[in-house]
Amino acid sequence: MKTVLLFLTAWLGAQVLAPAQPVDAFEQNRRLGRGVNIIGYDPIWRSRDQARFQEKHFRLLKEAGFQSVRINLHPFRHMDAANGWALRPGWFETLDWAVAKATDQGLQVILDFHEFTRMAEDPDGMKPQFLAFWKQVAEHFVEAPNSVIFEILNEPNRKLTPALWNDYLREALAIIRKQNPTRTVIIGPAYWNSIDHLKELSLPADDRHLIVTVHYYKPMPFTHQGASWSDQRDKSGITWGSDAERQAVREDFAKVAAWAKENNRPIFLGEFGAYDQADMASRVRYTDWVARSAEALGWSWGYWQFDSDFILWDMKADTWVESILRALVPKS
Repeated sequence: MKTVLLFLTAWLGAQVLAPAQPVDAFEQNRRLGRGVNIIGYDPIWRSRDQARFQEKHFRLLKEAGFQSVRINLHPFRHMDAANGWALRPGWFETLDWAVAKATDQGLQVILDFHEFTRMAEDPDGMKPQFLAFWKQVAEHFVEAPNSVIFEILNEPNRKLTPALWNDYLREALAIIRKQNPTRTVIIGPAYWNSIDHLKELSLPADDRHLIVTVHYYKPMPFTHQGASWSDQRDKSGITWGSDAERQAVREDFAKVAAWAKENNRPIFLGEFGAYDQADMASRVRYTDWVARSAEALGWSWGYWQFDSDFILWDMKADTWVESILRALVPKS
């Protein structure tokens, strides 16, 4: 039985679905609204028994005022090289569970291909897996509602240059469009989805079912201070919130808004946040300012991330990091 049938059975039981109907990309972006990145680094992908993220968290996200989740996918280790890079059934079962439970809560779902590190290190060598992934996922979710959105690749960078990325994204998009001609797809520029490289992004002009994503972590010495994986690991005690710093965000976002208007594309701010080592008052000011600035321009956004680091939810205390939650979703 095809994996798509397994997906439908897990999702809606005996109900019969018609193919997803087209949705205007700007309307789709509005529906994404306020979102959160989830389960990319959760042990759930090794075993559901080890999962930090539980079914209740989808409900809690919805009740808190979020409208979407961006599911960060690292599928390469779950692909069978001896079988044409087939994704293992257990991986699909976990993904189907997450999509089903998010959908049950009325959340929009972004399937984010998050293998940016390995794609950047060896784009030629990883290309067969990359395209095989999208062929399988496009087939698997062909009958999913339009609330399920594909994001071709998180943060292309390094050897995956802007010119090469433009080729890769078109190849992947062509595979997706064979079975999902009107499903919304998210694509961002090279150099880690940098706002400074939007002008180098080349999209098919006739495909209007696209949302463009950018990520924002400026200034890095503040947002990544103390982060062991970054070149800001030795920084500490850096605060944020001056008038000049707020103005810098306005100016950066104004450049994106101008590009979006010129190209008639909606914008999804797919990641932003400040690492946990920054002082909480500055993190709150930054998170609130970036989120409100994006909203003022009509963008959707996805906070990085639910747990692990940059945390919104404290797994040990089993509760929200209330100050970050209120920076993202202020009480009305």
